[in-house]
Amino acid sequence: MRRIVDLSHPIDADTQVYPGDPVPSRAPAATLDRDGFNLLHLAMGSQTGTHVDAPYHLLARGAHIDALDLSLFLGPATVVDLRGLPRRSRITWAQVAPHVTRMPAGSILVLHTGWSRQWCSPAYLDHPYLDEGAAQGIMGAGIRTVAIDAMSVDETPPPGAGSSGFPAHHVLLGAGGVIVENLTNLEAVDFPEPLLSVLPIRLRNADGAPVRAVALDVAGPA
Repeated sequence: MRRIVDLSHPIDADTQVYPGDPVPSRAPAATLDRDGFNLLHLAMGSQTGTHVDAPYHLLARGAHIDALDLSLFLGPATVVDLRGLPRRSRITWAQVAPHVTRMPAGSILVLHTGWSRQWCSPAYLDHPYLDEGAAQGIMGAGIRTVAIDAMSVDETPPPGAGSSGFPAHHVLLGAGGVIVENLTNLEAVDFPEPLLSVLPIRLRNADGAPVRAVALDVAGPA
């Protein structure tokens, strides 16, 4: 192991959440002075911070996060540099196809929009998003894990605007895939063939779960 790059946002009371989602909170449940040990009481949504969506997120009969094959959350990653796209622009099949069609089975597609620099600001909601046709092409190529450094793979409606329909979510999750959202620090993945780990907390019968996402620079055989 030559290097580990943390791709996760920290979770605290200031963590930005999808409009309408529970705001995380934390309070002491025990303290050293009173109880002889420290323990936090945490309250948050299942998709707080850097997290994974399971098919059950949008599909009544979809797999829960704890029932999914762990190989979906650990594998070689292809990072597609999409920085510089305008706000609320579509990520098209033409932009990702040259990368996707060369990815081996079991790989993870990472969409690097650069939007994590807007984290915890209103502008974070104006991120680029995955076109439905691009999502169909990705699933057609056999890729089952798609990650992005933004609030969602779909367009995020501003508060009060209602649902956008989540077309990319439906395509990816409907094909048995998983979605990783709110990655950060992707610019630090400056080495070839990173190994990505996005293993989620094992929440029973849940729609998704937070992850500690990391990219690993693993040395090949001597």
